[in-house]
Amino acid sequence: MPVNYRTPAAELLLPVAGVRLGVAQAAIRKLDRNDLTLLALAPGSRVAGVFTANRFCAAPVQVCRRHLESGSDMRALVINTGVANAGTGEQGWLAATETCAAVGRLLGIADRQVLPFSTGVILEPLPVERLIAGLPSCVADLGADHWHSAAHAIMTTDTVAKAASRRVEIAGTMVTVTGISKGAGMIRPNMATMLAFIATDAGVSTPILQQLLREAADESFNGITVDGDTSTNDSFILIATGQAGVEVGDASAAGYETLRQAVIAVAVELAQAIVRDGEGASKFITLTVEGGREREECRRVSYAIAHSPLVKTAFFASDPNLGRILAAIGYADVDDLDVDRVSVWLASAGREILVAENGGRAASYREEDGASIMQEAEICVRVGLGRGDAQATVYTCDLSYDYVRINADYRS
Repeated sequence: MPVNYRTPAAELLLPVAGVRLGVAQAAIRKLDRNDLTLLALAPGSRVAGVFTANRFCAAPVQVCRRHLESGSDMRALVINTGVANAGTGEQGWLAATETCAAVGRLLGIADRQVLPFSTGVILEPLPVERLIAGLPSCVADLGADHWHSAAHAIMTTDTVAKAASRRVEIAGTMVTVTGISKGAGMIRPNMATMLAFIATDAGVSTPILQQLLREAADESFNGITVDGDTSTNDSFILIATGQAGVEVGDASAAGYETLRQAVIAVAVELAQAIVRDGEGASKFITLTVEGGREREECRRVSYAIAHSPLVKTAFFASDPNLGRILAAIGYADVDDLDVDRVSVWLASAGREILVAENGGRAASYREEDGASIMQEAEICVRVGLGRGDAQATVYTCDLSYDYVRINADYRS
């Protein structure tokens, strides 16, 4: 079960004017489940995207990139689960483009105005004929208040659907931001098998939309990891329909910062939900590294700790074998790090203890205090590098027996 996370009720997910969603059962991989989702966008909507840095990126990612290069005036997104359409060569490309053509015919739009997304098993062909056969049911189901059902339909190994909404006032007008995401394993987005879709009814110029998307990604999905694996299909899409009547033309415009904070808040909530639902996770861990010379080195240290199987299994066992954290800091590719200036704290439920300082164990540290904190479901690790003012935060989870079981049984 996820760590302190529950899917918001359907009525808490606010409709975004200009976005309609529909789901259907297409039997892509399994019967009797919604596995196909369609988002239809109002004319004039603008769309921006960032995608996986994995060189073996999936066919739909390649098609999305090409379509977005031709313009941001997208009119539809189509998402299937069960089969990732990755590692499928020319056949996969054809399946993705045929999907776009089929959506285009149904909605009366150009093929290039459709963005396809897939998630699921890699190296298996996408049954495109089943997908296309399911599209009319998606169209028939289109509704502005179907975010809840769409959040469920894009799940794979997720145990809960992930969704979030915010409403803010800009220039006297209420603006809505709503999003959904999926992901539980193969999670270490590296964007410049997680998917995320956020929409707002504000109008945002294309360059500013892309800038906002990258800032949101950097604050959220690029700061999470479950197992360190970067998927072939990672995609994060930001949609601005303009239906609220508020236009944000540049970053200095009135209301931009309000919109920016709302989008980032939704993205962070969705990103944290992915970690809280990490495959087999029982602990949600926040890693903050501060006192670095630059943010990137703080992030390197954070990820070294977050990716260490020894650290993650110690957290699962509530074992305060915290020398493993020091070891991870030491190999985090900060060549001139002065370990005598490094400090490490452990915290939970409003209580923080100093674990290490001056190159070793803190004189005040007692192992029973460390063990007490590590038994909590939410734990914070704070590392001070003592070499600057930069900082970075990464969210991760523990590594349990169930992680192995879930991934060993994934295709069965």
